[in-house]
Amino acid sequence: MRERDPRIVLGLHRSRYERRILTSALELGVEAIDTSFNYHGFLAHTALAAAGRDLLSRFQISTKVGFFPAAGRAEHSLDPDRLREAVEQSNRDLGRAPDLVFLHNPERSLTGSSEAAQDSLGTACAAVERAAAKGLCGGWGISSWDPRPLPGLVDATLPRPDAVMVRAGLLAGIDVLKASEALAARWDLNPAQLWGMSPFGGSTTQSLWDELDPRVFIQEPHDGLSAVQATFRVAYSLPRVGRIAVGTDNPTHLQELVNALRYEANTDILSAYRRLLREQRDRQSL
Repeated sequence: MRERDPRIVLGLHRSRYERRILTSALELGVEAIDTSFNYHGFLAHTALAAAGRDLLSRFQISTKVGFFPAAGRAEHSLDPDRLREAVEQSNRDLGRAPDLVFLHNPERSLTGSSEAAQDSLGTACAAVERAAAKGLCGGWGISSWDPRPLPGLVDATLPRPDAVMVRAGLLAGIDVLKASEALAARWDLNPAQLWGMSPFGGSTTQSLWDELDPRVFIQEPHDGLSAVQATFRVAYSLPRVGRIAVGTDNPTHLQELVNALRYEANTDILSAYRRLLREQRDRQSL
């Protein structure tokens, strides 16, 4: 069994929730799981408990609340009562309190004036903060697919989260990267408190990975490093995050990602890449 490495979180996003990926993760030193109240048709927590209830005490578990079942679909809400009830149900379904509960994509329900949006965000943050204070979870955070609306809403009146999770990697886009870094700065979060997700932009088999060799962003020597491994390793620097939640059902793929952490990103080339992204964005806005 390998030494624990907190930099990788096993994301059970589109997972089949099989026991073998849980046991393989533990063998590889991956001792954190990320899931959500709404995944797996709102049955993710019960499926996880069924697959490995006896193993869950060995993992740090993060989950998310914000999406709720509606007639034939899922709907998003920042209603504090619904958020509290979702955290309570998560406790029951998992058979234990999650270590961290993220407010899931709050930007989905932040409409109207900036004052109204800030009030709605603050009320929702306070709801999950109270859940943590009552022992329903170990801490709380925000998981945002599109953080661009959020930095302008954050001031000293809002509760400070324990962690923020944002998209990371070569496909995140410069505006998302800048917003993520601005959000972390607003809350004075250190890199360990900023998590990444979706490091492959949703797929490791996109044609883009045949056209772009992400190994150019890795310090040499990088013999034996695959394009998938390089893409994953680079994601820790775009933006700078301490952990990445990555989804897989394949123990071999998870081992490849663990092995990728032996390599280091080339900061000079990444800085040049970010500059190119900014210049491209500026040209498109003309």
